[in-house]
Amino acid sequence: MTNSDVADLLKSASRLMELHQENEFKIRAFNNAAFAIDRLEDNALELSVQDLLNIKGIGKGIISKLEEIKSTGHLSELTELYDRTPLGVVELLSIKGLGPKKVSVIWKDLGIESPGELLYACNENRLLSMKGFGEKTQLQVKQSLEFAFKNKGKFHYAAIETIAEELFEKLKQINPTSSVEFVGEYRRKCEIISSLEILIDNPDQSNDYIELLKKTPTIESESIEMIDSTISAKMNNGLCIKINLCESTNFANSLLELTGNEKHLEFLKGIGYERTNTQTNEEDIYQSLKLPFIIPELREGLIEHQILNTGISPDVIQYSDLRGVLHNHSTYSDGIHTLEQMADRCKQMGFEYFGICDHSKTAVYAGGLTEESVAKQHREIESLNQKMNPFKIFKGIESDILADGSLDYDETILQSFDLVVASIHSGFKMDEQRATDRIIKAVSNPYTTILGHPTGRLLLSREGYPISHKEVIDACAHYQVAIELNAHPYRLDMDWRWIEYAMEKNVFISINPDAHELDGILDMQYGVHVARKGALTKKHCLNALTLSEFESFLHRKRK
Repeated sequence: MTNSDVADLLKSASRLMELHQENEFKIRAFNNAAFAIDRLEDNALELSVQDLLNIKGIGKGIISKLEEIKSTGHLSELTELYDRTPLGVVELLSIKGLGPKKVSVIWKDLGIESPGELLYACNENRLLSMKGFGEKTQLQVKQSLEFAFKNKGKFHYAAIETIAEELFEKLKQINPTSSVEFVGEYRRKCEIISSLEILIDNPDQSNDYIELLKKTPTIESESIEMIDSTISAKMNNGLCIKINLCESTNFANSLLELTGNEKHLEFLKGIGYERTNTQTNEEDIYQSLKLPFIIPELREGLIEHQILNTGISPDVIQYSDLRGVLHNHSTYSDGIHTLEQMADRCKQMGFEYFGICDHSKTAVYAGGLTEESVAKQHREIESLNQKMNPFKIFKGIESDILADGSLDYDETILQSFDLVVASIHSGFKMDEQRATDRIIKAVSNPYTTILGHPTGRLLLSREGYPISHKEVIDACAHYQVAIELNAHPYRLDMDWRWIEYAMEKNVFISINPDAHELDGILDMQYGVHVARKGALTKKHCLNALTLSEFESFLHRKRK
C-alpha cells in the first residue's frame, strides 16, 4: 500500500467525521497526518514508531491507525463511518463546491441523500433558504452536479490502463494462438474512455471468455451478456467492457471498423471502402484506398482529407524523440522529491536536460518560492550542473499569471531564470474575452517562455475557462512563446485539437509532465499519446530539441 493510499484512507475518514460533526481535534489530526504522509519519500507503513513520531503531524493516536492499516489493509473507523452514511451522501462529498459541513446541512436539514435529489432541489431553489448557501453557491452546485452527471461512467485513460492490460493478458491466455487487439477509444489513445473494447478472432470460445468475466471480482456478474458477437459487461467502478468476436478472415476489417470513430469510417466509405475477406491487415486496406497507413490515434475524422490530398501521413512525435523534461516541481515548493533527485532520475532515464519550475511566490498554498528561496535554489542548480555535466538543469519557475495578466515577480527576479512557465492558478471565473486578454498580456511579457496549461481544465472534474484559442496561439506566435501540453492525465491541456493550428503558426508545443514526484515524470507518455492525436511532429516539439538546440532557443527568446 502506497503513501497515497494511506493518506486517502485518513482523508476520507476526516471528511466523514466532519460530516457527522465529530471531534474537531481528531478531524484535524487525521487531516494533518494525511498531508504529512502523502509528502513522505519513504513508505509510512515501513517506518519505525520513533521515525513516525519525528514527523510533524503524526502522533501516537495516528500511529495506532497506521499499524491497523498495515496489518489489515483497512481502517475500521472508516468502515464504521461508511456504515453510518448513505451511499448517495458519500457521493455528494465529491461534488465541487460542497464540503462536509454543507453536505451535512443538505442531508440533515433537507433530507437529501443523493446527487439526483440535490439537483432537483437546486431547480426548485430550495438551497437559497439554507444557512451558508446563497444564489451563487446554488448555481455552482447545480453546474457541478450537471457536469458530474454528464461525465458519469467516463474515465481518464491512465485510470484504466492497468485494468485494460491485465484483462488483455487474461483473454490472451485462453487461447494464445488467437489474435487479440484493443479497439475503440482505448486504441485511439483518447484522453477520456467511456468503454474498453477488445477484438478477438475466436468466436468458438465465447463461453470461456464469459466465464473469465464471471470469475473477475471487479466485474458485476449480473451485467454480463452476449448479443450477436459482442460480450458486454460492467465493472464495479462503472466502466463498460466490450469483447467483440469475429472470424479470423474478418479480423483486419473488424480491427479497422472498430478502431476509428464514426467520422473516420464515413470518410473511408466515401472513398470506396468495402469489407472483403482477402485483406489480411490494415495496411493493405488503406493501400487499396490509395492511402498511407493512418495510425490509430489519428482516426478521428479530422485530418483524413488532408492525408488523402497529400498522400502522406504525418510523421508524428514518438516518446523516444523527447530529449528534455521541462516544468517539474521539487521540495522547494510542493514536490515530494528534492531537486537533485528529480534531475538525477531524468538523467538516468536518458534525457539531456531538466527544467525545474517550482511554484512562484503568489502560490502560498503550494509553498511558492520567495525571492530568497529563488536565490538559494539557483545556487544549488549551479552546483549540481558542475556535478552532473553534461546533463544540464535549467533555472525555471512556474510564475502565476495575476488577475491583470502580469507575472508575480519583478523584472530583476524574472531575468534570473532561464525559462518561465506562465500559468493561471486562481480567478477562474472569467468570460472568454477577459481570459483571453489576461493570457495574451502574460504571453507578451518578454520573460515568458512557455504558456502553462492554457485553459486550466481538469478532465472529468473542472471545465477550463473559455479562451479564444486562435487569438492565444496567434499571440504566442508573435511573441515566440511555446505552449504547454501538460501531460498530467487529468489535464492534457492544451487540447490536442488545436495542435495543428499551432504548427501552422510555427508555435512550439512543449510536452511537460508537471511532475511533483519521481513517478510523475512518467506522465510524459500520456502527453505523447494526445500529441500524436494532434499530429504533432518532432520539429514542432520544444523538448524534442537537443540540449544545444534548446539553449539556442532560449538565447533567441531572451535576445
